[in-house]
Amino acid sequence: MIQTFDLPLPHGITLSCRAAGQPGRPVLLFLHGFPEAAFVWDGLLAHFAQPEHGGYRCVAPNLRGFERSSAPTEVAAYRAKPLIQDLCAVIEAITQHSPTPGQLACLVAHDWGGALAWSVAAQHPALMHRLAILNAPHPATFARELAHSPDQQASSAYMNFLARPDAADLLAENDFARLWSFFTNMAADSGPTAWLDEAIRERYRAVWRQGLRGGCAYYAASPLRPPTPQDPGAAAVQIPCDKVTVKVPTLVIWGLGDTALPVALLDGLEDFVQYLHIEKLTDATHWLVHEQPHKVAALLSAFLAQSLP
Repeated sequence: MIQTFDLPLPHGITLSCRAAGQPGRPVLLFLHGFPEAAFVWDGLLAHFAQPEHGGYRCVAPNLRGFERSSAPTEVAAYRAKPLIQDLCAVIEAITQHSPTPGQLACLVAHDWGGALAWSVAAQHPALMHRLAILNAPHPATFARELAHSPDQQASSAYMNFLARPDAADLLAENDFARLWSFFTNMAADSGPTAWLDEAIRERYRAVWRQGLRGGCAYYAASPLRPPTPQDPGAAAVQIPCDKVTVKVPTLVIWGLGDTALPVALLDGLEDFVQYLHIEKLTDATHWLVHEQPHKVAALLSAFLAQSLP
């Protein structure tokens, strides 16, 4: 049974949330990416809330700017600092009645949610016991590849489009035709792991109709994008190693068919993550939560059962 509620945060932002499991249990927090929403985690929320799978309290917020969550109009509101502030406040709120107040059992995150999760784990490690990342590049390896890899620059060219002021209006045209291509270009509607049926499309439409400007603002606010003749993008970014080093035990699950985020982003990741385990899925793309939910659940279960270092 998925519950829905609005979570007001002390700094004036409210996030709409989905949850499963009993309050008072250890907490798993799930963060979505673009162009998705919290509903994509429903299967995993229900799975890990079951006693036989840990009996966790599982919460998935819609990030700032998505679905019914607060959506400030200024691009600066989507920079890393306010987004991380949201997540720190969420963790404090949802763990206050857990066995470890102020600390998650695990933070699980994908895509933009993963980008934020890397930063929260590096800057606020006491907020979680473990970190699980699904196809979301670490900021240091992403900056490196965006600045120096022609393959990554080509794969991420869409980021410069999404940063345009008119991107949200263009994405909404013709029944969100450009957005569907994010999925269908990785065989979401064909092949052995097809998942994008009409019922799922309608769930996405229901979210996208509530606005796309907030989601696009993540791209406009971020300096991590491919360089262009007019904008140095990631080539101008210097990331201090101590600001992005993660010391909590970390699982990375990576769909190797991800055409936007090539596997080279994993190269050198061990330099920034103290306790790292990587699982590569040959039969998954960027949308691995949809394509391989049982495999993702099994890998997360094994990770949660491991002894901490």
